[in-house]
Amino acid sequence: MSRKKILVVEDNDDNRYILVLRLRQFGDFEIREASHGQEALDIIAKEPPDLMLLDLKLPILDGWETARRIRAMSGPLKTLPIIAVTAQAMIGDKEQALAAGCNDYIVKPIIDAKVVKEKVERFLSQDYSQAAPVNTCPL
Repeated sequence: MSRKKILVVEDNDDNRYILVLRLRQFGDFEIREASHGQEALDIIAKEPPDLMLLDLKLPILDGWETARRIRAMSGPLKTLPIIAVTAQAMIGDKEQALAAGCNDYIVKPIIDAKVVKEKVERFLSQDYSQAAPVNTCPL
């Protein structure tokens, strides 16, 4: 059985390092890294992951627009599970992330690593290849 592929999209090197470190503690994943949304889209086009952890406040192409572009893709990529991992934690931010196409939402700083572990395991245990895309609406 092949290892599950996770794409971590985070512009802050320290945050990305900690998140990747946590993922490696949880399981034997193939982890790719990107520092902005356009880089993530380029990686996805070449080698689709099984799950994406996406910061929302990114340079070049932010996380909201990255999620929207993924949901607009044709084929199985439009159902890629996306977990927003963000410090954007004001009232309405979670709803905006979900409306942009994210499947779930984790607030930074991540105090309890079990939250990440549970969400990653839940999304990787499901087959999204035949799922309907997440409903999105313009913000």
